[in-house]
Amino acid sequence: MTPPLRLTWVQPEDLLGHELRQAGQDGREPSAVAARWRTAAGPDAPLRAGASPTPASPYLRALAQDLLDELADLPSALTDNEPTALTRIRARCPNWPANGAGGAGAQPPPSGRGGVREEIPLTPATLHLRLEGAWLGRAVGCLLGKPVEKLPLTGIRQLARATGNWPLTTWFTERGLTPELRAEHPWNRRSAPTSLAENIDGMPEDDDLNYPLLNLLLLQRHGRHFTTTDVARLWLDELPAGRTFTAERVAYRNLLDGIEPPHTARHRNPFREWIGALIRADVHGWTNPGDPATAAEQAYRDATLTHTANGVYAAMFTAAVIAEAATGRSDIHACLRTGLTVVPPDSRLARAIRHAVQLATGHQDFDRIVDELHATHSSYHWVHAVPNTALLAAALTHADGDFTASICRAVSGGWDTDSNGATAGSITGLLAGAPEAIPSRWTTPLKNRLATTVGDFDGTGFDTLARLTARLTTRPDAQPDPRPLPTEAPHP
Repeated sequence: MTPPLRLTWVQPEDLLGHELRQAGQDGREPSAVAARWRTAAGPDAPLRAGASPTPASPYLRALAQDLLDELADLPSALTDNEPTALTRIRARCPNWPANGAGGAGAQPPPSGRGGVREEIPLTPATLHLRLEGAWLGRAVGCLLGKPVEKLPLTGIRQLARATGNWPLTTWFTERGLTPELRAEHPWNRRSAPTSLAENIDGMPEDDDLNYPLLNLLLLQRHGRHFTTTDVARLWLDELPAGRTFTAERVAYRNLLDGIEPPHTARHRNPFREWIGALIRADVHGWTNPGDPATAAEQAYRDATLTHTANGVYAAMFTAAVIAEAATGRSDIHACLRTGLTVVPPDSRLARAIRHAVQLATGHQDFDRIVDELHATHSSYHWVHAVPNTALLAAALTHADGDFTASICRAVSGGWDTDSNGATAGSITGLLAGAPEAIPSRWTTPLKNRLATTVGDFDGTGFDTLARLTARLTTRPDAQPDPRPLPTEAPHP
């Protein structure tokens, strides 16, 4: 008998459990709805996977859909501190940076610390080198985290220790593992064949790289004044539905159901504060060096297709951090301060970032910092934006902006390992200033080759991607160029 198709991240009976948790976190009171679900013997949300193993009855599925809509109508006590409208976000941010200016906290690098080697003038040539470092860094950090994605923190530590790689300093490997440990903590089954040290042969496809490619196409076709609807149309044209996950998959389904942005982010979408918008933010920062406000505003228009509140803030924070890092004049600590200027200070995300930076500043033992973060954020799902952004800030702070230390700390901290490694690598690859500043043990296995199903980018080199990105950056007031770039198919 053929097993039933269990499509991840969209089955109503699986979404309901996630929405109950989300309601408790964003200030709604879900207990009455939760009681009705329990009385009907409704299942809990899958702990780590995107779908429960067996289908629900037609009754339970219909009930889940009704209860999802009821939960969406509940009032939230956090609305004032955690708005989603951009005008209200800006009104809550007293230090919002001026458009076209470096963010609060931007300053000359202190004696080369914090990831900045020395101040180099921002020219098209130096920008290209920085962007190549950022693309490579994003790929390296993502690839480092891929084999341990979805594993618990204890499993990551045991696997690395068993192979003599703890504290983490290089790629994960299966060499030296006992069969018992391999069975107890199996690698991510989709990623291990392409991401363990003995298997790496170029950069395999991953959504953490697909989204920057999509945003290259977005800016090529629509310029920096794109709309959220432009993002939606681009996805329908260029992004296979099977390459989406969590909030992106729900929003994609909503688009196919005729629901328009920004309602796509809210309709039966319990993942709207998860990490998906954050991993789409890099290009908005890369193409706005020294302009964190514009970077954050672009990230906002991208994010609101799929996310609300803290999910949107995480993307804005990341874009602003990257915009500041792209100038080469600020260390990692100033970049993180700049990122906080575009996040409502009383939001859960801002409090989590400040707490993480405080921990990273006050403790030498990073394992202790990670344990504290996991204890503090234990109520959140492992893909939620709040704990993952906190871990990212802690890793960058504790590593003082160093590339290897940053990606290894971000990945060793667990949760969404490939996404955190990717963003840490993007930021510190920028700060490194050039691809040659990243140790060759990280970059050589990538063979300057990226696999993807997005557009005509499959097999493209990171040097080419940097050139295409720089072309979108060096003339910030230019209109989009209608001519297709070398890796861009003509748009119908």
